[in-house]
Amino acid sequence: MTQRITIDPITRLEGHGKIEIFLNEEGDVANTYFQIPELRGFERFCIGRPVEEMPLLTNRICGVCPEAHHMAAAKAADAVYHVDPPRTAKLLRELLYSAFYVTDHATHFYALGGPDFVMGPDAPVAERNILGVIHKVGLEIAGKVIQARKAGHTVVEMIGGRKVHPCTSIPGGLTKGITEEQRKEIEEMGRWAVEFGQFSLKLFNDIVLGNRAYVDLILGDIYTHRTYYMGMVDENNHINFYDGKVRVVDPEGKEFVKYAPKDYAEHIAEHVEPWTYLKFPYLKKVGWKGFVDGKDSGIYMATPLSRVNAADGMATPRAQEEYERFFGTLGGKPVHQRLATHWARLVELLYAAERWVELATDPEITSPNFHTIPTEKPTEGVGIVEAPRGTLTHHYWTDERGVLTKVNLIVGTTNNYAPISMSINKAATSLIKKGTVVTEPMLNMVEMAFRAYDPCFGCATHSLPGRMPLQVTIRDANGNPVEVLKQYC
Repeated sequence: MTQRITIDPITRLEGHGKIEIFLNEEGDVANTYFQIPELRGFERFCIGRPVEEMPLLTNRICGVCPEAHHMAAAKAADAVYHVDPPRTAKLLRELLYSAFYVTDHATHFYALGGPDFVMGPDAPVAERNILGVIHKVGLEIAGKVIQARKAGHTVVEMIGGRKVHPCTSIPGGLTKGITEEQRKEIEEMGRWAVEFGQFSLKLFNDIVLGNRAYVDLILGDIYTHRTYYMGMVDENNHINFYDGKVRVVDPEGKEFVKYAPKDYAEHIAEHVEPWTYLKFPYLKKVGWKGFVDGKDSGIYMATPLSRVNAADGMATPRAQEEYERFFGTLGGKPVHQRLATHWARLVELLYAAERWVELATDPEITSPNFHTIPTEKPTEGVGIVEAPRGTLTHHYWTDERGVLTKVNLIVGTTNNYAPISMSINKAATSLIKKGTVVTEPMLNMVEMAFRAYDPCFGCATHSLPGRMPLQVTIRDANGNPVEVLKQYC
């Protein structure tokens, strides 16, 4: 008889999901399903709205990374109106975005992914969390994390108008600039953020790389997959989060394609499975071959690890040093071990902090020339940025009045749904064997497979079929079913 193991809810992520593990009669893993029960309808209910509202509407998709949707929407709206924002507007947008990256990557490393390494994957559940991390590493380090988040959100508020859900990006640029006094404050916070980035990398080096068991876990086969890798790069093929072209390299690290945002549909398609609301993007020219890796499979990954694999380097000096140390330590490019994503995330954090300072010290950052008024008739446009969780694509179609007629969103986590599913399956298959006593720490190691991707399922799920199948089981205090309520099941 087939046995079933359910991990519901999964923990330390943004959004909701569950893992179903099915065992065969021998007790080995027969199959796994990573199901996303959330339903978000942004692609449908934005239709009929003026396109200039999209930077405000879509940043409500998620409270964790509204800045990413704000920027992708603003860039798509620029393209719809065929307007190129002034350089100062681009600098300010990227400055806001760089500060946001520092806060977001710090949150994942210390609060979501960190407990598995700082406390250990088999630590008691009550201790394997941010409070356990603080208890182990000390209040001083916790204070640094809080200060990093505060600094980032202060910059977001100064430029974006609000600490959460920024509101100043519009077609053609921004509604306001910054003063010299604000610039100095932003620069000072950025220089502190650089120190914080270096401190975080040292902490990772001491706690994780200094522990042989953790290194063996990172380098082991349990969390390894060989796929294509995606990331945005500048003209030098260095990582850039705000602007550039999207580059994809194959499992051997060779460039497969590099495309402008407007051409994304020529290269990316989406596969649908009946057991989840989330879609599975893949490379069109390779094709969907199922949940398998390798060069013949169109599955790709878009994460911090993916971005460093897809790029030729970092655009700032300290981050470049860490980039070289990363690949030098792990045996060269590309790195396929998914747990190494946590390290790549910290390399990106340092880059974001350095870029923050570069932008804050640019002579044009306080220029009053931060908006170009659109004059052309709106049509359609694509905006792409690198969200912390992956390449984020917004594509809008409008009528001649600029009212939306169609919307397509490929969100950072959506790119990674197929590789996440594969990673969960491989972890479960590797850990759960015939005769194995399944323990909570073992199931946590299965969850670690998805945590490396830092998924955000509130962002990722946008299907709106009109009817949402739902089953609610009401149980008494002893866990016995009392009543089952169903709709459209």
